[in-house]
Amino acid sequence: MPKSSPCVFPWSSLWLASLATLVVQSVLSSSYSSSSSSTYPRTAAGGKRPGFMERTLVLLDVNTRSPIRVLNDNFLSLQLDPSIIKDGWLDFLSSKRLVTLARGLSPAFLRFGGKRTDFLQFNNQKNLAKFRGPGPDYYLKNYEDDIVRSDIALDKQKGCKVANHPDIMLELQREKAATTQLVLLKEQLSNIYSNITITARSLDKLYNFADCAGLHLILGLNALHRNQDNSWNTSSTLSLLKYGAGKKYNISWELGNEPNAYRSMVGRAVNSTQLAQDYTKLRTLLQSVRYYHRAHLYGPNAGRPRKNAILLLDGFMKNAGSVVDAVTWQHYYMDGRVNKVEDFLKTRLLDMLTEQITKVTKVVNTHTPGKKVWLGGLGPAWAGGISNLSDTYAAGFLWVNALGMAAVQGIDVVLRHSFFDYGYTHLVDQNFNPLPDYWFSLVFKRLVGPRVLAVRVAGLQRKPQPGRVIRDKLRIYAHCTSYYKYVQLNGEKLLMVDNETFPELKPKTLRAGRTIAMPPMTIGFYVIKNINAYACRR
Repeated sequence: MPKSSPCVFPWSSLWLASLATLVVQSVLSSSYSSSSSSTYPRTAAGGKRPGFMERTLVLLDVNTRSPIRVLNDNFLSLQLDPSIIKDGWLDFLSSKRLVTLARGLSPAFLRFGGKRTDFLQFNNQKNLAKFRGPGPDYYLKNYEDDIVRSDIALDKQKGCKVANHPDIMLELQREKAATTQLVLLKEQLSNIYSNITITARSLDKLYNFADCAGLHLILGLNALHRNQDNSWNTSSTLSLLKYGAGKKYNISWELGNEPNAYRSMVGRAVNSTQLAQDYTKLRTLLQSVRYYHRAHLYGPNAGRPRKNAILLLDGFMKNAGSVVDAVTWQHYYMDGRVNKVEDFLKTRLLDMLTEQITKVTKVVNTHTPGKKVWLGGLGPAWAGGISNLSDTYAAGFLWVNALGMAAVQGIDVVLRHSFFDYGYTHLVDQNFNPLPDYWFSLVFKRLVGPRVLAVRVAGLQRKPQPGRVIRDKLRIYAHCTSYYKYVQLNGEKLLMVDNETFPELKPKTLRAGRTIAMPPMTIGFYVIKNINAYACRR
């Protein structure tokens, strides 16, 4: 009988990593599957702690013969929004702590893109104060001087350029970011956006961060830079490509962000035919620059698959499906009107992503069967998120469940919006502290392998009323464990030891025959050791 090591978080939803079963009574019932069971506590009357007889025994069946999907090694990847240029956080990507936190989630893609992708303009020169956005006088007098001194010190370093920024410098930056975000929010509400200049120095800092952290950079290009005939203007892009090639920056590319929303955002539409022509032009442009002639291109970054987005995606795939290396689209669960923790736990909300994936993959397979599909932007909320909700443990229900759903349904890569910035949808806050979703992501990276296994609830004993509550609320996903980063976790609070050191992830091992009790509102990672499942062999 295989030995099981449960690794349980004090959070929600449930992962079966490896042959993870929810129980220690795991046996191979046949050469094709393993069965296991787990108890799911029911709420006791009067608020009393439930006894064993009040719990529901869940019987699981995991197919260990062959995987149903094999994921990209970069399945869980990251996104940074271009607004970090405007609010100043780009200058702090050299932080040793931020680099360490990002490295913990490698290998991964790093998409530099978002709502302000389509207002980026490349300027091939070193940063000037006038490009840094608004700020009080002391920023220009002292803060800017500190940035310059920091840049000079970084330039003297060889290899990865990292820094430890003084606390006072970070405090001033947080104040500047708060001021700038008010300006950005005003732009968003008025649909009047200002351009953002990405200088050569900015690109150097961005690439240094990605390279030091072991991330592959995907750079979003401005699709709204248009000629009078509405064709795409390539002048800024060509200058950027030549600079990147000269520095030998290994970058992949995309064009635009949510093109289906251009009319409502700036009063100018780009239809699917025009967008397809633009992507074809970009592919030709990449091929004309020797260093990027084999660079990857992703798109079209359509929004949530509602009517307009689906129509645009369908037309794009018909005319340019073969031009892109993977099809990208975005999904955000809720807006700022959500104000209760309970909203994050609704079954309808948790299941929404499945319907969206089905719509997108249907369109893609109609025109280019087998083409990889990426969730090019995924977050718990849009418009910056909701304070004390989308940046808390409550949002973990959506995040972990989304990873499970995407893996089962064949999504090749999921890019989380956002790794770090101002707002409330990120993995790391402005004090450079990891938020709950970061720890979920870290454990996923360390524990969960690319091979996805079929798992189902085979039966329930001592069924609650109504019985379907278990199937609606208990989410089970099974993977083979990672070949490279084998770690077990037991639910202890995770905190960074210092700017370069992750906490020790201590396992808790149960003896064979023990049943795992799963409290409500928890997320668990469980590993069955030494089972030698056929599907998990190299």
